[in-house]
Amino acid sequence: MNTSYQYLLLACCLCPCTLAAQSTSNMMPQNKQNKDTARQTDLIDVAKKLFHISPQKPRNQEGKRIYFSILPFGGTLPGGTGRALITSTTAGIYLGPRRTTYISTASFAPYWNFKGRFGLPLRTSIWLPDNTWTIQGDTRFMVYPQYTWGLGNIKGDYENRVLVNYKYIRFYQSALKRIKPYLFAGLGYHLDYRFNIASDNPVIDLTAFTKYNYGLNRRSFSSGISGNLLYDTRNNAINPLPGAYANLVYRINPTFLGSNNNWQSVYLDLRKYVSLNKARPRQQNMIAFWSYLWTAFGNTPYLDLPSTGWDPYNRSARGIDQNRYRGKSLLYLESEYRRDITNNGLFGFVVFANANTVSGAGKFGAAWHPAAGAGLRVKFNKGSNTNIGIDYGFSKGYSNIMLNLGEAF
Repeated sequence: MNTSYQYLLLACCLCPCTLAAQSTSNMMPQNKQNKDTARQTDLIDVAKKLFHISPQKPRNQEGKRIYFSILPFGGTLPGGTGRALITSTTAGIYLGPRRTTYISTASFAPYWNFKGRFGLPLRTSIWLPDNTWTIQGDTRFMVYPQYTWGLGNIKGDYENRVLVNYKYIRFYQSALKRIKPYLFAGLGYHLDYRFNIASDNPVIDLTAFTKYNYGLNRRSFSSGISGNLLYDTRNNAINPLPGAYANLVYRINPTFLGSNNNWQSVYLDLRKYVSLNKARPRQQNMIAFWSYLWTAFGNTPYLDLPSTGWDPYNRSARGIDQNRYRGKSLLYLESEYRRDITNNGLFGFVVFANANTVSGAGKFGAAWHPAAGAGLRVKFNKGSNTNIGIDYGFSKGYSNIMLNLGEAF
């Protein structure tokens, strides 16, 4: 049996053990996120005190349906293309009763690095009343020059890399219906279109450098449908409370839908959030676990292959350069400790560690690539439980600072 299939089988076997602890007694799961926001403080409260703004009535977070968090900041983009101007906007809204409906979210984070690289990514997670349906979307237009190192567990010089220039259009949409409490199933459509693919050095042939024959000839088009299973008890994807998450996506990309080549992929994502402070639920003291297995088979285009930092929300492999490790299969593990510093929840911190292994050059699972780091959390909006995250991550020969609205996972 192929090694990647063995890991997939193992993960599928572990999935029920991880998730079985959740109750399934009610077809409309009760929202566990009934935190007393009146005792919390966020940056909105701080700004009101600083500028002596006295509202006529206290902020009513429990009755409010929609929450906005907007943050312009400068940062460093992954892929080694320098500093950038980034604006991050996150919106959360309840489309049904809060006790039986998860918060729907939309995030828009355009960026520009003053060197020709920019992106317009929009991600949405919609939960219809009583969680009867969920609709997940990911739409992007990007001009995205990025370094690549080839396939496998590369042990060579970090500078032995090539900058690949390309433009990228992504359109993903999936609709899933609830079939049991917390369990959803449905179909999706996925489009990845990359064009004007070329090395920044005309002397270098990308196919020869990567030793891979698909998807590097100026244009790569993948169009496919997917079958999706989702199990989610987190209530709030912006800042998950104790609970569990599992997502299985099987995608097929046939040529009759426009794909350049026939290929398939499987993405299995497992997460668990464990509270260490049940006696004081208003204060965060939690350990979170994340693992995913991503594997592709067939004539998969090079830029569609599993790669570090290219999970659906581009949040994995903190402390490792995006795209650093790429192969037909990727196994990723991460854990993070989250803790409030102040009793009012305004400040907190995280400590994290992760590791990955890929197939390609060398045996899958024989070499692991670890990273670690820590971060500061500042409560931006207590209504949606949105934090500003400032993380520092490092690995052998590389380190970076990451700024985000919301948690990494």
